Amino acid sequence: MPQAAIGIVCKAPEPGQSKTRLIPRLGADKSAALARAFLIDIAESIGELRGEFDVAGYAVCSPAEAAEELATFLPDDFGYAVHTDVVLGNVLAQATEDLLARGHDCVVLVNGDSPTLPPSLLKDCVLALREGDERAVFGPAIDGGYYLVGLNHNEPRLFEDIPWSTPAVMDATLAKARKINKRVTQLGAWYDVDDPESLDLLLAEFNGRRPYGVDQNVAAGRAVATRGLFQESDLSLLARSV
Repeated sequence: MPQAAIGIVCKAPEPGQSKTRLIPRLGADKSAALARAFLIDIAESIGELRGEFDVAGYAVCSPAEAAEELATFLPDDFGYAVHTDVVLGNVLAQATEDLLARGHDCVVLVNGDSPTLPPSLLKDCVLALREGDERAVFGPAIDGGYYLVGLNHNEPRLFEDIPWSTPAVMDATLAKARKINKRVTQLGAWYDVDDPESLDLLLAEFNGRRPYGVDQNVAAGRAVATRGLFQESDLSLLARSV
């Protein structure tokens, strides 16, 4: 069976340029270190699937120089797909077309902001894509977007005219799928970490309290690299009850 491609949509972490909404709380250096740790942890979750599937990990990144930096800490067997566009939908469409053209039977694109993403959700995505018909698989995020999209065929229309970076992304995408008669499978919900509020959710999870709204019945990713950035005292940084 051909390999499934699982790509992390990301940029190379840089102080002052990464996790900018977290800089007032963590500082520029730790925010960039957090972004780096997220990518390491997501790559590890991809690697955990290799016992059950033949999968290839990728970084879908921009610009070309980012691949050189990412290669210093991502797994040696990761591939790189450079796609530059200010519109996220164009990047997703181009990356899907690119990776399918490389001979993969399906493509899963994951955000770089979910360090505890359960490997079982990645597994469920691949299984759904291999059921034999043309379909799209989405992992809805609790903020209204999605943390994952999977396709076993090229379908750029799914990414057109979507209000990116708004809480309406998932709803708009499902509406587009209905309009073009595309079969969709939805996975359990998870969350992104890109602002102080979602950082509180991550710290709460590390402290034994899984965020409301996510799938409560799956084992979270280990997030070893991300956990290593926080000492026990950091868990007291929780700014609100979650």
